[in-house]
Amino acid sequence: MKQIHGAPSFTHQDGPTSLAITQTGGHLTADFTLPSGRVVSPYALAPWTPTEIDPDLPALLTHLRGDFLCLPFGPQSDGPPHGDTANAEWEPTKLPNVWSIQTSDTGAQVFKAISTESDQTALYITNGIQNLSGRWSYGSHPILDLSSLPDRAGRVTTSPFRWASTYPGLFSDPANGEHQALPPDTEFTDLRSVPLADGGTTDLTRYPARPGNDDLIMLVNEPATETQPFAWTAVVLDGYIWFCLKNPADFPATLFWLSNGGREAAPWNSRHTGRLGLEEVCSHFCDPLDVSREDRLADKNIPTTREFHPDNETSLNLIQSVAEVPTDFGAVSSISPQGNDHILITSDNGHSITTPLNWNFITS
Repeated sequence: MKQIHGAPSFTHQDGPTSLAITQTGGHLTADFTLPSGRVVSPYALAPWTPTEIDPDLPALLTHLRGDFLCLPFGPQSDGPPHGDTANAEWEPTKLPNVWSIQTSDTGAQVFKAISTESDQTALYITNGIQNLSGRWSYGSHPILDLSSLPDRAGRVTTSPFRWASTYPGLFSDPANGEHQALPPDTEFTDLRSVPLADGGTTDLTRYPARPGNDDLIMLVNEPATETQPFAWTAVVLDGYIWFCLKNPADFPATLFWLSNGGREAAPWNSRHTGRLGLEEVCSHFCDPLDVSREDRLADKNIPTTREFHPDNETSLNLIQSVAEVPTDFGAVSSISPQGNDHILITSDNGHSITTPLNWNFITS
C-alpha cells in the first residue's frame, strides 16, 4: 500500500497501466503510458489532501478523486452521500486486484475487480453486488481533470441519446456561495446548443468553459443494438482520448458534472476548476435515494432505480480507457466494434484510429 495524494492506496502496475485505489472510499486513479512513451493521468485529484480539510466532512469529499462506486447514488437518510461504497473502508481479497466492502447502510457485500492487459491502456472494471434487496439507485463517478487545458480546448461527446435535461432544481445555490450558468429544468436535444440562464446558448461539448459555475445535466442513451452493443462517452484532451464504454441497460443515463469554480464554501473555495464528472448512473440526477424511488421519469421510460434480489449477484461492468490521437483529431463522433477484440474511434474531422479492446466485457 502506498500514500498517494495523502491517502493510503492499493496499487497495481501492468504494462502501460498503473492504477491506485484508495483504501477509504475505493476511489480509483490511473496513469497510462501511451505508445509514444508519454505518461498521461486523466483522472482528477481534489485540490486538497485528506488531512488539509475538516475531518468531519464525509470521506467522499476528503478523499475526492478519480472514479468511485456510488450505492446509492446521491444523498440518503441513513448513511453518507453516495453510500459506504464511496466513503468507508475497502479491503483486499485473496484474489488479485479484487477488493471488497461490507456496507452498513445497504447491507450489501460489494466487490470491485479491476483487470488490465499488458498490451492495452484500459481498465476493465466490475462492481459485483451481493445480498442487496429492494430498489436502489447507483452509479460510477469518474472525474477528469481538464484544468491544464486552454478554455474550450477539451472535446466532450457521447453516443446518441434520446432525452437530456438540466438539473430540475437549483443545482448551485447562491445562498450557499454557489453559482451556475444553466437554467433549471430545461430539456435540450443537442449538447452543442444548451440554453443559458441569462439568455443565449452554450456548447457543452467544449470544456473548460463557463468559469465560476458548477452545473449538472443528465442525458439518457439510446439502447444498445446488435451492431452497436455499447454506449460510450469520450473526452479528447491534449493528444489523447479518455473514453468509457457501458451497457446502457445497466447504466441508462450519464451525468455531466461541470465543476469550474462555482462553489465558494469550504472545502471548494472556488479552486475546484476544470473538473468534469462523466457519471454513469441509474438514478434521478444526483437527487436523494427517496427521490429516485419515486420514478419521476417513468412516463419517459427512464429507470431511476434497479430492483436487487439478495439471492442474485449483480455485476456492473465498465471499460475506461485512453488512446493516443493526432493533435488535430477533433471530437469523437463514433466508437464502434471492430471484430471481437478491437474498436474503431472516428472523429468529426474524418480521422480514425483502431485500438485493441475486449469490448465484449461490457455484456459478459
